[in-house]
Amino acid sequence: FSLTGKEALTHFPSLGPSTNAAQGKVHVKQCDLLKLSRKQKRLCRREPGLAETLRDAIRLGIMECQYQFRSERWNCSLEGRTSLLKRGFKETAFLYAVSSAALTHSLARACSAGRMERCTCDDSPDLENRKAWQWGVCGDNLKYSTKFLKKFLGQKRIGKDLRAKVDIHNTNAGIKAVKNGLKTTCKCHGVSGSCAVRTCWKQLSPFHEIGRLLKLRYDDAVKVFSTTNDAVGHSELASPQRHSHSPKHPASPRSTDLVYVEDSPSFCRPSKYSLGTAGRTCSRESNCDSMCCGRGYNTQSRLVTFSCHCQVQWCCYVECQQCMQEEVVYSCKQ
Repeated sequence: FSLTGKEALTHFPSLGPSTNAAQGKVHVKQCDLLKLSRKQKRLCRREPGLAETLRDAIRLGIMECQYQFRSERWNCSLEGRTSLLKRGFKETAFLYAVSSAALTHSLARACSAGRMERCTCDDSPDLENRKAWQWGVCGDNLKYSTKFLKKFLGQKRIGKDLRAKVDIHNTNAGIKAVKNGLKTTCKCHGVSGSCAVRTCWKQLSPFHEIGRLLKLRYDDAVKVFSTTNDAVGHSELASPQRHSHSPKHPASPRSTDLVYVEDSPSFCRPSKYSLGTAGRTCSRESNCDSMCCGRGYNTQSRLVTFSCHCQVQWCCYVECQQCMQEEVVYSCKQ
């Protein structure tokens, strides 16, 4: 399961008022429309609410990827996504990580929001959770989310192939990024807002924070190769970039690192991986030179309309004037 770009364009029928049997048919149809393996489709059909959550996760991952790379040569466009996923670039590493992070995040939130039939609020058997339930508060169920996701992705069968190991490592790095963003949130119930009675529960960070963390990991991604561990008798990922004092004993990448096996193309010109950067809008102060790959950029003036001189009118609305200003836009040359 990863972001190919095709899934986000799929239209699902509305789950309007209907009988349970009809809802079941709609749910099965939604699962069949998604690009999943046979095993994943089987799991999807058994989990009412999962198809909708998968669609939300795909949309969440694509939007966050495009936001994080909006100023880069590769802007996480849907064009070329399928070809990119077949390679071992840094960009591929980010796609696997952000896909698994988005699915982990969406599943945990869907459980706590009551959109999944087989899971509910965070069900860790501790006193804090029981107190939270008493006050009607529902913690995000990351425990169920990660357990189900590993089953859904079928990670028990780890291949010997280097690319398979790399993809699994980056998938798990995405899941870890969500786990690292789990926070304890508290609410006071005392008289006049005092904290005589306090309820705490687990809550996931906003996905923007997770996306920003993964982008930092992308910037520091580690190039790896396969090496045999004599102690345990099987191959492991290793990196010359993280060796300790001896190049003969390269160290393993950290579980939170994003890893890749081949250098990325420049993404300057159209290829099977992207549309290139011609025509892309850039900032003259920060990234035009890099994004335009030395080809230079065009400068164009345009008038933009915006709301201005806004005033609050009694009682309940805001009245604004329409103002215009000239804006200079820079775009990469062909």
